Parts: sequence; structure tokens; C-alpha cells
Amino acid sequence: MSQQTVGYVCRYCRQPSDPSSGTCPLCGAPTDIREEVTDSGWIEQPPIRDMARLQFGQSYCQITGMMVPAAEFSLAPDDMIYFSHHVLLWTDPQASLANMSLKGGFKRALAGLPVIMVEGRGPGRLALSDNHAGEVIAIPLQHGQSMWVREHRFLCATHNVTYNWQPTGIWYETGSGDDSEMHYPMGQFADVFSAKGGPGLLLLHSPGNTFIRDLRQGESLLVQPSALLYRDLSVQVNLHLEYPQNHGMSVFGNRLSYRHVWARLHGPGRVAVQSVFEHPVEAGWIRRSSYATRQKW
Repeated sequence: MSQQTVGYVCRYCRQPSDPSSGTCPLCGAPTDIREEVTDSGWIEQPPIRDMARLQFGQSYCQITGMMVPAAEFSLAPDDMIYFSHHVLLWTDPQASLANMSLKGGFKRALAGLPVIMVEGRGPGRLALSDNHAGEVIAIPLQHGQSMWVREHRFLCATHNVTYNWQPTGIWYETGSGDDSEMHYPMGQFADVFSAKGGPGLLLLHSPGNTFIRDLRQGESLLVQPSALLYRDLSVQVNLHLEYPQNHGMSVFGNRLSYRHVWARLHGPGRVAVQSVFEHPVEAGWIRRSSYATRQKW
């Protein structure tokens, strides 16, 4: 009797799996290494091993390379994935490629989001690469399961995973008088992926290292806004601002408005962060903001 039949669940993708091959066939995580958990509860997502295979339906994806990994797909007849055109590394002539229009094209264009994706349909082979150093993160989704993903981290998804977008709702405005500037520390928009009609596979590209954690009901956590990679939709997010008690003085004798900008996450649910992030703007008077908690220290 295999471990899969007695209830083995992959510690990284949280899906029923079979560890006999050494790597999870759904997310590619090694099954023969000790789970690395920090004292604070973060679990390091191990990189997918070179040449590891991910199975979906009658097709599979092989992750090749470590520094700038590529995802090589062997697509069975009628199996299909979709992706942005700029990540296509190579393709067999047998694979069928076509444009896939997305809903709300006019609004997407105004928001600077992709209006057209590329469909790759089998039988045939093709490979995708984000063209940046980092890791490929595989997220298997069960029917009805959804995941919030930071913008510009999407690599590809199988045909039964729907793609939508929404404003992050995390913003603040700085300036005085007629001079103002809007800031979106988590990006202005985010992607939401949902599996429909059966299980699906979502691939992301994560710069740096990736860490995951399960937040309990009522548990909250502060993270760098741009470090948030993905989260369950059950996890709520709001802006959190911290101000030092002594703001300090500029060379002109004016009080400075330094602060720390955070995203506060509220459980329950799974969250993942990447170790590469951008520091949000921390100076300038905030005129208004989205719902935020504030704290002095």
C-alpha cells in the first residue's frame, strides 16, 4: 500500500500526493528532505529540483535549470495551457499556438495589464521562461479553489484555471496643496486564479527565495507589501503605518514625516512571501490612504 493511499499530504502544496518518486508529482517539491521551519513558523519552499516532472491530466511539465529555470511542457492532444507571449522560450512546430482574448480588454489596457494571452495546445512540446533569476513555484488547485497572486508573477496555467484581476485596495497619497502622488506598495492590481471543472495547475515565477506560512484564525502578521507573493482569499489585508515617536529634524529645521509602510495580513489562510522586495516610499506627508492601522513607537 502506498503512502498516498494512507493519507500522505505534501507539506508544501497541501495536496494528497505520493512521495515514492522523491518529488511531489503535483508541485515538484522534494519529499525526501526534512521540513525547514523557522522559530516564527515560516517554512522555506525548496526549489524544484532540476529535471523534476509535474503531472497534470495526460500531460506533464519538466522544470529544467536552477538559476533561471525553464518549464518544458509535453502536451497531450487537446490539453492546453495559457501564458504571456514574452515568456515563450521555444516550441515544436506540432504545438498549436493561438491568441486568447481576456474579458474587459479596454479596462485592462487602461490599467496596463495584458489584453491577450497565448494558448499552447497539444499534441506537442513548448518551453516557458521568465528570463530572470529565481524559482518556479507550482500551485496545484482543486476544483473551486482560488488564489490571490501578486501582479507580474504569473508564468502559466492550465486551461481549466480561470484568470481575473482586481485592485489591491492598498494605497496612500502623499503631497500638499495641488502637488500629490499616489503610491501602491502592493501594486495597483493583483491576479486571482480559480480552478473550474476539475483540478488545475498554476505556475509562478518568484525572485529570490520563497517562504510559506499558515495563519490561524485571528492571527495577524506584518510583511513588506511588495514581498507578498500569493495568499488564500480567506486572508484579509490592510495598510499598516508605523511612526517613530521622534520624527527627527531636517537641515532646514522642519519636522520629517518618516514612517514604515507594512501590509497587515489577517488569518486564517496560507500566505507566501518572496525574499526580494522593493522598499515602499517612507517619507512625505500622507494626505489620505486606504483603510489603515497606525502605530507609534
